[in-house]
Amino acid sequence: MSDLFESAGLHESAPRPLADRMRPSRLEDVAGQDHLVGEEGALTRLVRSGSIGSLVFWGPPGTGKTTVARLLARETDLEFAQISAIFTGVADLKKVFEEARARRKIGRGTLLFVDEIHRFNRAQQDSFLPVMEDGTVTLIGATTENPSFELNAALLSRARVLTFKSLDPAALERLLARAELIEKRGLPLDASAREALIRMADGDGRAVLTLAEELWRAAGEDEIFDTAKLSEIVQRRAPIYDKAQEGHYNLISALHKSVRGSDPDAALYYLARMFDAGEDPLFLARRIVRMAVEDVGLADPQALVVANAAKEAYDFLGSPEGELAIAQAVIYLATAPKSNAAYTATKAAMRLAKAHGSLMPPKVILNAPTKLMKSEGYGEGYAYDHDEPEAFSGQNYWPDALGRQKLYEPVERGFERELRKRLDYWAKLRRERGGE
Repeated sequence: MSDLFESAGLHESAPRPLADRMRPSRLEDVAGQDHLVGEEGALTRLVRSGSIGSLVFWGPPGTGKTTVARLLARETDLEFAQISAIFTGVADLKKVFEEARARRKIGRGTLLFVDEIHRFNRAQQDSFLPVMEDGTVTLIGATTENPSFELNAALLSRARVLTFKSLDPAALERLLARAELIEKRGLPLDASAREALIRMADGDGRAVLTLAEELWRAAGEDEIFDTAKLSEIVQRRAPIYDKAQEGHYNLISALHKSVRGSDPDAALYYLARMFDAGEDPLFLARRIVRMAVEDVGLADPQALVVANAAKEAYDFLGSPEGELAIAQAVIYLATAPKSNAAYTATKAAMRLAKAHGSLMPPKVILNAPTKLMKSEGYGEGYAYDHDEPEAFSGQNYWPDALGRQKLYEPVERGFERELRKRLDYWAKLRRERGGE
């Protein structure tokens, strides 16, 4: 159908979006990916070598993955073929492979660009292996998701993964400057609104050009928009965030590490981004409870109380009022003294239990509900701690075959400083009373 339109010349009169008209014609003109297409970039080196091999392009939308694939086909004199995993089935794949084999017979190679390749199931991904191995196609797969999780190991072993970066503000500004040259007019924005537009694009080159085009359509003669008017015209572009995919995991990781690193400002920033993206507040509340027990622990026993209270407050208030309770808990945890001693001790105890899970506790601390067990010495010589001086008997509670172990090591921070004093004192009494 596209051939019919081209033969009729209709494509020449059809309006083309600004982002399409601005596609670079050379690799070195691709914005924001100097690590790939710069003078010593990874792709530049591959092209220079004369063979690029199969590749997987991993990166956010609007970073130039499709454009670079087209340019690579031109640089390597390969026929460019493009499919999308969203719209392609098994029959379509077979047809694409047959066409590539036919080209090969007449001496033409094929660069097959597969957009959203992670959306193919495992069997469909496996179908690429034979045509990659025999050279029928040079595969370039594009994905916004982490290939380690979404692509077959067999496919990954045959392709090199190259990472595309979100465009930084300077790269987005260069795109806007080029757009103004092409349009032969400046953007109808004051300086603050221009900066706001770049932030709205969220590192997406295609998005910043689409937004610019929308502004040019909306502006009257000599009209200049401020930040408030900009937001009114373009509304708010939703953040690039998928609650089931990597954006979700990246932000919750950043939130958790900011709390662990005692940076309440960074923690609030990542929390706000997740709220803004529509994250489930109860998911956040559950993760905050995890932070309380894993990273604050007994350095501040109130941390768990505060985290649970935030969850209960959200259950009671809902959005948006309950979100403040979650934010307050994040601030409390970020500013609390930190200790993972309880977390570390629990993991050590689990390892010990797996290794020595069949050992019997010492008989002295076991009950003797039957005469036989009593005759076997169960409970014999047990010292009831409440009847001992300072309510501490110092007796051994560990299996005889294992001996006393040290798992919990409180830190010299917060409440755990007091716990260390207690443990050191009990250790002294235990030695005095022959418990170890």
